[in-house]
Amino acid sequence: MSNAVIRKTLISLAVAGAATLAQADVVIGVAGPHTGAYAAFGEQLWKGAEKAAMDINAAGGINGEMIKLVKADDACEPKQAVSVANRLVDSDEALAVVGHFCSSSSIPASRIYEEAGVLMVTPASTAPLLTDQGFPNVFRVCGRDDQQGDVAASYIVDVLKAKRVAIIHDKDTYGKGLADAMKSTLNAYGEKEVMYEGLTRGEKDFNALITKIRSVDADVVYFGGLHSEAGPLVRQLREQGSKAIFMSGDGIVSDEFVSVAGSPTYVEGVLNTFGADPTSYPAGKKVVGEFRASGYEPEGYTLYSYTAMQVAAAALANNDLDPIKGAEWLKNNATDTVMGKKQFDDKGDLVVSDYVMYEWQNGKSIQLN
Repeated sequence: MSNAVIRKTLISLAVAGAATLAQADVVIGVAGPHTGAYAAFGEQLWKGAEKAAMDINAAGGINGEMIKLVKADDACEPKQAVSVANRLVDSDEALAVVGHFCSSSSIPASRIYEEAGVLMVTPASTAPLLTDQGFPNVFRVCGRDDQQGDVAASYIVDVLKAKRVAIIHDKDTYGKGLADAMKSTLNAYGEKEVMYEGLTRGEKDFNALITKIRSVDADVVYFGGLHSEAGPLVRQLREQGSKAIFMSGDGIVSDEFVSVAGSPTYVEGVLNTFGADPTSYPAGKKVVGEFRASGYEPEGYTLYSYTAMQVAAAALANNDLDPIKGAEWLKNNATDTVMGKKQFDDKGDLVVSDYVMYEWQNGKSIQLN
C-alpha cells in the first residue's frame, strides 16, 4: 500500500472518529512567506485567514469544531515549501491549507498535498501550471497569469498604443510566467517586444539593465515579478531619466512597493493588473469595516485569503470534515464569500476571473475601470 493511500485512509478514519470528539480542532495551515523579502504578502495571507477563522469559530466553527491555524513559513523558496508542506501533513495533520503565495512554492507543495489527500486553496498563486497539473484537491481563488497577461497586453496595445515594449522578468515561476503570458498576447496582436531580459531576485543595482532599456527607446517597460525588485527598478529608471510607462502585475500590490522604491514620487503613474477591488464587494462590507476599525487596511491578498478560508471551511463543513470529498463538492457547488459567490471549474480555477487595470496615484494603487 502506497504512502498516499495510507495517508488518505488515515484521514478517513480520523474524520470518522472526529464526530465522537467534542470541540476537536480542525487544523488548517496558512502557508506563505511569513519571513524574508516577501513577508508583506505573508502578512496579508495570515491576516485574512486569521480573521476568517476567528469569525467562523465565533459562529460555531466547522460542524461545531474549532479551527486551529498553523503558520507555515516557506519564504517563497521551493525547497522550504516542500519541507513545510510535509510538516503540515505529517506533524500538524492539517486537513486543509490556505496557501501558498509564490507559484514556485505552491507547485511543489501541491504534490505533497495531493499525495496526502489534503485540500489546498491558494489565495494568490497565479501560474497556470498549478491547476494544469490536474490534481483534484487544488483550488485557487485568484485568476491565472494567462488571463492577467491578456489584460495587460490588451491595455498596452489598445489604450497606450505603445510600439516599443521592453519585457523584464525575475526568472521565477511566477514572474517569468506572467511576462511570457503578456508577451504571447502582445505578439498575437502583431506587436514584437524590443527587449526581453531577466534579472535576479534580490538584485538591487539595475543600472546596466536600464542602460539597455534606454538604448532601445522603450515607451513601456513591463515587469513580471514582485515589488522587492520592481521598486528599485522603477526608481532607477526615473533617476536615469527614463519616462517609459512602467507596468507590472499583482506581485506589486503592497504598500511596500512604495517603501522599496524610496518615495511615492517614483511609483506615480505605475500601472498594474489585479482583480477588481476586493474591498468593494457588498458581501465583504462588514469584514472590511472591522479590519479598518482595528487599524488594518485589508490590502492586496488579505480578502483573497479570507475567501480561501471560507472556501476550505465550506468544503469541510459540507462533507463531514473529509477534504477529499470536500474537493469534489467544491467543483459542483458555489461558495458564498466576502468576495461574492465563487464557483470552480474541473481544474480548480475560478469560472469567472476579473482582472482589471490599476494605476499608482499618491502612493496607492487605484482601480481604473
